[in-house]
Amino acid sequence: MIEINNLTFRYERRSGDSGERSVLDDVSLTIDDGSFVVLAGPNGSGKTTLVRHFNGLLDSDEGWIAVNGQRVGEDVVAARTAVAMTFQDPRDGFVAATVAEDVAFGPVNLGLEREQIDQRVQEALVAVQMDGFEQKRIDRLSGGEQARVAIAGALAMRPDHLVLDEPFVGLDEPARQSVLERLRALSAEGMSIIVVTHDLRELLDLADRLVVMSEGQIVLDGSPETVLDRLSEREVSVPC
Repeated sequence: MIEINNLTFRYERRSGDSGERSVLDDVSLTIDDGSFVVLAGPNGSGKTTLVRHFNGLLDSDEGWIAVNGQRVGEDVVAARTAVAMTFQDPRDGFVAATVAEDVAFGPVNLGLEREQIDQRVQEALVAVQMDGFEQKRIDRLSGGEQARVAIAGALAMRPDHLVLDEPFVGLDEPARQSVLERLRALSAEGMSIIVVTHDLRELLDLADRLVVMSEGQIVLDGSPETVLDRLSEREVSVPC
């Protein structure tokens, strides 16, 4: 379970402006084990800032986050083992020169046996249609290929909670469908999945919950059908 309690986060304004800008404003949310959550909302609504608190990439100004019953600030390593994350720009997460080395990085740090590591790497690469690229240099891949490697690295961790920030950017349709099928299988196995996205196509068929953010706050939260009905009543659209 991921628990967000009264979370507030502020960025300092750039020179020329005074004070701070609140990006998250008293956000509370609970993500149950095994749930599939889509986090939507316009650019600048705080989606990415929120999920980067889940494994300690950002520290809140007020409030707290707990993962599997333990506050993130008390054990960041445990949080990062339990919560695997991909970034909007996949290059932000790469740590190795070649595809296989990068995807293996997480499992290696879990202390797994070589056979288990190799199996996880292969399964993850097959899931995103990047098998056969094991020895390719990441810096020579296309943007879409780099995005798929980043997703494979997260999948190889087999975390309790998987957070994907705009995972379909740069993917062609076959790769997109492959990732969707992998997410469907992981959800069926009981993994919690949180997808930050503007692209709701087919995701709502997998999700049991749609959370909409605006201006640093959660404005709607419920089943996809209920939330979309309420958006329609308000005549508010979610970018997709």
